[in-house]
Amino acid sequence: MASAAVAVVLEAAALDRAGNEMRTKEFLSKLEHDRIVQVIREAESKTSGQIRVYIQRGKLNADPLTAAQKKFHRLGMHKTSERNAVLIFVAPRAHKFAVVGDKAIHEKCGEEFWQRVVDVMRTHFQNEKFSHAIVEAVEEIGKLLATYFPKKSRSSNELPEKIVET
Repeated sequence: MASAAVAVVLEAAALDRAGNEMRTKEFLSKLEHDRIVQVIREAESKTSGQIRVYIQRGKLNADPLTAAQKKFHRLGMHKTSERNAVLIFVAPRAHKFAVVGDKAIHEKCGEEFWQRVVDVMRTHFQNEKFSHAIVEAVEEIGKLLATYFPKKSRSSNELPEKIVET
């Protein structure tokens, strides 16, 4: 499994509807997909690191951290050459999310960094700024990756820049 991970419960009043469940479709309709993908591209243009966003459709039948770590592996993120991939996992219906970083990036930044990212995301989610939560997280993660894993002339893009939804 990935070395670093932080999970939290979204306690946003904005998500507290329809029997305490926000429909994933509603959450996705509020996301600015193109903006998020562009921010991922910009972040990855300065680093050999990889960033992905995954939106869990439907119910979450496991702890968000466990689900995120499994998804990290299913998406092949642990196979990046420098072990510096990061997954932002969001389960809107369950009001939960997690951020998972691979071994090499976690060794550089430690738990405190991940907790700061999660705290900022939580605040934005609570204020119904869903896209902003993800964009700011990607920007912060991108800066860290660029510091420790700068883009090399032969760096390849190992993972696609897109929001994965299943």
